[in-house]
Amino acid sequence: MATRKATAQPNVSAEELTKYYRDMLLIRRFEEKAGQLYGMGLIGGFCHLYIGQEAVVVGLEAATEEGDKRITSYRDHGHMLACGMDPNGVMAELTGREGGYSKGKGGSMHMFSKEKNFYGGHGIVGAQVPLGAGLAFADKYLENGRVTFTYFGDGAANQGQVYETFNMAALWKLPVIFVVENNQYAMGTAQKRSTSTPDLHTRGEAFGIPGEEVDGMDVLAVKAASEKAVAHCRAGNGPYILEVKTYRYRGHSMSDPAKYRTREEVQKMREERDPIDHVRDMLLQGKHATEDDLKAIDKEIKAIVNDSAEFAKESPEPALEELWTDIYADATA
Repeated sequence: MATRKATAQPNVSAEELTKYYRDMLLIRRFEEKAGQLYGMGLIGGFCHLYIGQEAVVVGLEAATEEGDKRITSYRDHGHMLACGMDPNGVMAELTGREGGYSKGKGGSMHMFSKEKNFYGGHGIVGAQVPLGAGLAFADKYLENGRVTFTYFGDGAANQGQVYETFNMAALWKLPVIFVVENNQYAMGTAQKRSTSTPDLHTRGEAFGIPGEEVDGMDVLAVKAASEKAVAHCRAGNGPYILEVKTYRYRGHSMSDPAKYRTREEVQKMREERDPIDHVRDMLLQGKHATEDDLKAIDKEIKAIVNDSAEFAKESPEPALEELWTDIYADATA
């Protein structure tokens, strides 16, 4: 398999590098299992897999602190796992079971965790962007030093509400990082066919928002860019835009045959740019791990994912009475 030349001396410890490898592998194996369960009919509705994009959220999460918030679109399973949500609860929600994070009522696109400051999971393209600014406004008001990571894709980057949000975020100097996960195909249209300007990180220039492009297939590059953006926001300088160039190996959703690109293109990305293989090579070439060490990690991760699938299968479907719960926020909570 052709791979990139690994960084000789990455600016992270062996422990950190191993953690990033483990976190990305958990997302990959979890999503592979979700795809299997979807094919078996155990997951219904829409299911958008994150396979190929793992380095984006793992790199960004590496720069977070306790209390920072995150909000994203419907391709959200990886974000949940990266911020520490329990795989059992995530998989149970995917299968619509009572043990899920939204008690089986939200499914793939709609689950939340107040404990982990994860605010969704949103099915409307671009709708999470103004909500992310709202989260950041609360932190600005409370003067708590927290930062909000607001994720959206290259397709959503053309939505009008995104620019209304940019304007308000810049005007009020909100501590929000707008993360454009540019997987280059949106829902199924190549960026060059849908977007007049290829550099999405420059979309904030009219509002005075700085931005930069990042290699989203390199977890360390994402981490470094995230640290820079976080420092900008915590210093009270307002929002920041990160355009993270990435690539999804699967279709937009499980029902997408992805005929808008060739198999050869996808295979080339897998062989030459895979983010997990990149870290694997760094661990091996830097003698931070052996082949047996990495096989042991993979075995451990597969066990965690298999357990989550079994938990989901054994969890009951929500009772009819659950239709009337969680409609209004608990004012006493």
